[in-house]
Amino acid sequence: MKCNVGKTDRLLRIIIGLVILVIGYINENWWGLIGLVPLLTGLFRWCPVYLPFKMNTDKSEK
Repeated sequence: MKCNVGKTDRLLRIIIGLVILVIGYINENWWGLIGLVPLLTGLFRWCPVYLPFKMNTDKSEK
């Protein structure tokens, strides 16, 4: 897997993912698990949604 998530994108994904998880936990709601998607894509620096659109926010590769 080639990294396609840049530094700023990664930071935002991790923060948003954690916020969604915490809100779900506070509200005792399973919908908070949706926060795992941005959190994991930020941690792994790879987003499968970017592939069909040939997007890449990782500037270190260029």
